[in-house]
Amino acid sequence: MNNLREYAIQCFRDEAQAILDLIPMLDDNFTRAVELIMECKGKVIVTGVGKSGHVGEKIAATLASLGTPSFFLNPLDAYHGDLGMIATGDVVMAISYSGYTDELLRFIPLLIERKIPIIGISGNPDSLLARYSACHLNIRVDHEADPLNLAPTSSTTTTMVMGDALACALVRLRDFRAKDFAQFHPGGSLGKRLLSHARDYMVSHDLPIVRPATKVVDAIITISNGKLGLAIVMDDEEHLVGIITDGDVRRAVQKHGREMFDLTVTDIMTPHPKTISPDATLSDVDTILRRYNIHALVVTDGNDKVVGIIDSFRVMS
Repeated sequence: MNNLREYAIQCFRDEAQAILDLIPMLDDNFTRAVELIMECKGKVIVTGVGKSGHVGEKIAATLASLGTPSFFLNPLDAYHGDLGMIATGDVVMAISYSGYTDELLRFIPLLIERKIPIIGISGNPDSLLARYSACHLNIRVDHEADPLNLAPTSSTTTTMVMGDALACALVRLRDFRAKDFAQFHPGGSLGKRLLSHARDYMVSHDLPIVRPATKVVDAIITISNGKLGLAIVMDDEEHLVGIITDGDVRRAVQKHGREMFDLTVTDIMTPHPKTISPDATLSDVDTILRRYNIHALVVTDGNDKVVGIIDSFRVMS
């Protein structure tokens, strides 16, 4: 079994080295590729065959998620009507490790005729693909991670990394922010955290509330019934004065023993608890929870009125 792990380690090393070897090959063509995409008034169409096509689909998806309208087009489909998907103002990113993939090269003249700029990605800067591209990105590898040096392994990794590098550069130039990313991922966890607010997930009904003079033993019942692991401490004028958690109760037991039952909520509560606005995003809620290493926040409105409780379970769910 140790040998099997060594095989994996060698694969990691080979592919990691292939990525590092890209650095000295990076030249002005990369700058030109980014400029072409930035200047693009239409879409970025990524195309490739076989493993290059699979990687191309991922690159197109990454670009699209980061604000660049992009989709993948199979070259074989381009001959049967899908070429109509490409229009003036678009940019084509063509991927072929050899730079001589026949299915890809056959429709390049059609792109040139329509003045569609091509960003070529291959491992051969002297290939036909490189020759007919507006700019060429070299992703050459000395050898594949595959022990037979036959299956695309290191080369698909360098291709994907080059696509990621383009996407990262575009994010920087466009000042693309997390909130922008969330607009393209409304159904994902990040979209939820950035687009949803505390008011959407807080508990606002039947809040567990106790008074400062409440005996701790009675507060325990309120905490248990509330099923939030805490109770809000409010005075007779409904002002927030503190919070008491099941952790506070455990610490009181450890410190006071049986005498704990003679204590009131005031004796063990946390005064001036952290609060947050109902308009705060879940990302803001999570940031405060992590910063102060707490599991819940009291939600208060602009008049400091308690309107709910939000905890880490609702942020993560």
